[in-house]
Amino acid sequence: MSAELKLASPSAATAEVPGARRDATAFQPGPRPHAAAHTPQKASRFSRRRLLGWALFALLPLALFAGADWYVTGGQVVSTDDAYVQADTVGISTDISGTVQSVEVTDNQQVSAGQILYRLDPKQFQIALDNAKASLTQVALNIQSMRQDYQRMLSDVDSQQAKVDLDQATYNRYAALVRSDAVSRENYDQARFTLDADKSKLKSLQQQAQVQLARLDGNPDIPVEHHPAYIQAQSQVDEAQRQLDHTVVKAPFAGIVTNVPSIAPGKYLAASATAFYLVDTDHLWVEATPKETELTYVRPGQPSTVTVDTYPGVQWHGIVESISPAAAQQFALLPAQNTSGNWVKVVQRIDMRVRIDASDKKLPPLRAGMSAEVSVDTAHTRGLPHFLTTLFGGADKAA
Repeated sequence: MSAELKLASPSAATAEVPGARRDATAFQPGPRPHAAAHTPQKASRFSRRRLLGWALFALLPLALFAGADWYVTGGQVVSTDDAYVQADTVGISTDISGTVQSVEVTDNQQVSAGQILYRLDPKQFQIALDNAKASLTQVALNIQSMRQDYQRMLSDVDSQQAKVDLDQATYNRYAALVRSDAVSRENYDQARFTLDADKSKLKSLQQQAQVQLARLDGNPDIPVEHHPAYIQAQSQVDEAQRQLDHTVVKAPFAGIVTNVPSIAPGKYLAASATAFYLVDTDHLWVEATPKETELTYVRPGQPSTVTVDTYPGVQWHGIVESISPAAAQQFALLPAQNTSGNWVKVVQRIDMRVRIDASDKKLPPLRAGMSAEVSVDTAHTRGLPHFLTTLFGGADKAA
């Protein structure tokens, strides 16, 4: 009985199972390694976060004030990237038909105003000019002949008038003698018929002289070069000369020719057919299409700055030259008709033309079609009323 009691006692159990105490002690909870070292770092990190939060909270009014100041004092510069460089571009052509004789330029060549671009075969036009000049000479001779014929007709009229006067005197004499039978009735009748015939002839000569005078434009001493027939013939000579001159096609302004290989010697060009193109390099502008809401304070004459995507960091200066009187959709083939019940308001775009100064040869060359960005200084800030209207108006709409 005493032996059983000994076995039940804790000391006995411990004695019979060696290491049991050590195991129980090993599983008892205790402090983690380095716990004392991590506690100050956590406190320091928490303190820094609190300071950062308070700093951000203190800077929030300053940020709001700075943002409000930027909005109120800003807005005087209107910018749009919907812009492209434009230049005068003309299709080189002539109003006569002919065969290309020679091409005097090459593709993408810089040309000056008045420089010869290409030539047409001038042979047929030279023949037409020679024919017109011959006709002009013939007209001049005809006018001189008409002037001489008119003088001859006047002489004939004077001669016939003298003959009529003689016939009249003979008739008067016979009329006085026939009463006394001094002359026969036959001679009297002959004198009367002769007088009437010569008067008719005189009248005919006078009418012919009047017709000839009318052909001389009513002036018997009219200069040849003032006669209508001569002026008409001279105009035909001028037209023939003009067509001959147009066989030599020259540049209307300075620029760069392009698409020159589209023609070659021997090719037939119809009248007004485009041979190639000439692009102006001196007169350049930017065609921008800003939104209608951006043009509130934009006016012609305001300074502007232009940047081109091709040349980052380079600026051109210019002014607003003009603003279109209508939105772009007004010129569309089929303008939008918002008459249905599901109408949606769309912000329109209005063309704006900006003239740029490209006289500085140090700047890189601009070419038509380049993408650009335009900034216009309107000298008008948004102001506090606009800010308040936007702020509270937006709040009302949101509500």
